[in-house]
Amino acid sequence: MDLILYRTEAGIARIALNRPEKRNALNAELIAGLREALARSAQDPAVRVVVITGAGKDFCAGLDLVALPASDDVSPIEHIESARHLAEVLLAIRRHPRPVVAAVQGRALGGGAGIASACDLIVAAESASMGYPEVKIGFVPAMVAALLRRTVTEKRMFELLVTGDAVPAQAARDIGLINQVFSDAEFEPRVERYVRDLAAKSASALSLTKQLLYHTEGMTLEKAIEAGVQMNALARTTEDAKRGFAGFGKKS
Repeated sequence: MDLILYRTEAGIARIALNRPEKRNALNAELIAGLREALARSAQDPAVRVVVITGAGKDFCAGLDLVALPASDDVSPIEHIESARHLAEVLLAIRRHPRPVVAAVQGRALGGGAGIASACDLIVAAESASMGYPEVKIGFVPAMVAALLRRTVTEKRMFELLVTGDAVPAQAARDIGLINQVFSDAEFEPRVERYVRDLAAKSASALSLTKQLLYHTEGMTLEKAIEAGVQMNALARTTEDAKRGFAGFGKKS
């Protein structure tokens, strides 16, 4: 069975985590497959938006702890290499040239919540929940902390990480962790409409907006505005902007 399902349609790359019998828990093969699917979609000029889903009832239950190297003979270097595979996926999502949307149903926990958190946008079913329960088993949600620090307030982040409690979708939306919450009954059609609306927009504008957002992270105000000047000028040279300007001129 393929652990990652991949297809493209109407400018949308659809990536599904496909290990439903294990609640899409992340083992080495699934992580590698997700990284490959992200690279494939990044290299496809027809792709305008990427959406990541989970097969079955849950988005992703996190790392498959049974599959982790647990022997006392495993060296720190081997543990680092194992952890880095997931880190590479999180960075691949952030560095992807197109907007990446996580469509979360059921539970998104641990590394699964990390994948969702790395995405540019998160939409969720009203019955969904997200959580970082690593602390409950003596583990640390170390990589996701860097993502949460850029998403929610410091105190919210600390609470999420040290309690390990799952947060219902609506509460997650209230603290800025999730963008949109859709009813369970309408989840799939609403997600479809959401990503199709994104895909209908200018591909160059979407890509440049994402690039600017993450490029200016941590910059001073002056440097961020200067980066905006450079991006403003670059955006004017795109074919989409030229068509948009011409169309606006005709309307006025």
